[in-house]
Amino acid sequence: MPVSTAPHHFVVNIPRGGRLPVTITEDLGMHAEGEDNQLLDRAVLQRQVWSEIANPVKRLFNQRLKANHLAAGQWKTGDNLVDRLLGKELCVLAWAVEDLPPEKIRTALRNWLALRPEERWWLFGMTSSTAGAPEDKGRGWRAALQYALGDTPEKTIRKPRSAGNGKNQKNNNRKDEQLSLFEPSPD
Repeated sequence: MPVSTAPHHFVVNIPRGGRLPVTITEDLGMHAEGEDNQLLDRAVLQRQVWSEIANPVKRLFNQRLKANHLAAGQWKTGDNLVDRLLGKELCVLAWAVEDLPPEKIRTALRNWLALRPEERWWLFGMTSSTAGAPEDKGRGWRAALQYALGDTPEKTIRKPRSAGNGKNQKNNNRKDEQLSLFEPSPD
């Protein structure tokens, strides 16, 4: 007998009004023993914060979906169903940026993009167990995410260098400072 009759996933609700906040909810699915889905509210983002992260997140998620031969998605008004692993990653970013000043959101996004998916999943597990509800802003691991991803000075994050003889190290440093994870958005 299957453990669940409805899959574990996340729901990103983008309301019709351009000023209303975006909510992220975790749906643990309908379990075979009961008929109720267990829903956990995870984050509420002000619309301007969501607007800052939505397109880069969509690009990353779509790249990963395409790499696994799955259809790409779009953020649309209303409920957007998100795979459970991608939803966990999105929550980590949402928790990191929810109360950041606007000028630090790009830094947090860049640092989040630099993490491997497994690192984001681990961070979700650590954060959600103690401070995973919307009212837990600024507590525990949630505060640590904001500091770790959003308060990192721009020049301290470097792309990892490959091991070598150090001959081209000076040139590599210049290239690293010029790298950008943000492309002009066609949207």
